[in-house]
Amino acid sequence: MVDGPDFNQYLDAIYRTNDPHRVPVGELFVEDIIARQLSEGPIDYDDHGMTLRGMRVFLETHRVLGFDAVTVGVGPGFELPEWAMTTDVAPLSKGQRGFVTGGASRIWDRASFEAYPWPSPEQVDYTPLERASKAMPDGMAILGSVGGPCEWLMWIMGYEALSLALADDPELVSDVVDCIERQMLAVFRHVAAMERVGAMWISDDMGFRTGTFLSPAHMRAYVLPTQRRLAAAAHAEGIPVLLHSCGNLTAIMDDLIDDVGIDAKHSFEDVITPVTEAKRLWGHRVCLIGGVDLDPLTRLSPEEVYRYTLGILEKCAPGGGYILGTGNSVANYVPIPNYLSMLQAWRDWHITSAT
Repeated sequence: MVDGPDFNQYLDAIYRTNDPHRVPVGELFVEDIIARQLSEGPIDYDDHGMTLRGMRVFLETHRVLGFDAVTVGVGPGFELPEWAMTTDVAPLSKGQRGFVTGGASRIWDRASFEAYPWPSPEQVDYTPLERASKAMPDGMAILGSVGGPCEWLMWIMGYEALSLALADDPELVSDVVDCIERQMLAVFRHVAAMERVGAMWISDDMGFRTGTFLSPAHMRAYVLPTQRRLAAAAHAEGIPVLLHSCGNLTAIMDDLIDDVGIDAKHSFEDVITPVTEAKRLWGHRVCLIGGVDLDPLTRLSPEEVYRYTLGILEKCAPGGGYILGTGNSVANYVPIPNYLSMLQAWRDWHITSAT
């Protein structure tokens, strides 16, 4: 049977020392609107995010689902271009959904760089993490997050302006990267040292279906050094670092494992590298998290999701170093019966594997 929350078992999986018959479950995040549907009380908010009461309900919902850890993040304070908005057509609609356009930019030349309002660490609001540390159920831990340097670079400069600057003004890109790193590293260190924080995410989408957003050479020059210093900051606190990144990272996976020093990799898509294939390629070197692809999780029937999940567990659990979860996150378009079917397969697998 699945026990109550025990973050030590989560850590055992991250460090690939766990009993392969005990696979933890976890997510990058469960969208609030999904959590509200699954909770037994109100999740309310104030100007700092979830109230302490709302945070208790939110975390208790995760405990009941079987989680050992919950992501709680803060933004490092960077001002972004205005995001484009469209109607959210998910069954549990949020009304509107935002997305980044390639042309939106806050920094595109030296003048805009000099005018940009770079934040200081003192401006960051850590209230969500402070409330989570007070409300966290026994046995569970916080997975801290402040985002990632590749995303912040692409969002602040915009993908088009960044691409042009890499060719025309690489010094400008280096200066932007230095400012991003200085703020991120200060906030990351603060979060990693906070009470009840047991691991840190570098949440940093770096690729698309066939490759990385920037060339591998540019990734090594402008992104991976910052990630390496973030990972070192987590390790200095004695906690692991987990990388979330969408996209095809095959060209830089060796860098991420050997140079950056990630302890776990999250986010897998069947059309890129199914988690079962990732287990064969990298499972002996790094923990793998997730892999129940969002497309089948959304489109299949609950019975089909159940069988699909069992197939992943049967291939990824042997040898340890695997944590079950969705391929990305529990988005508001994921049918709740399907997600609950995934979790039921996880519980039933433990009963079968223990006999």
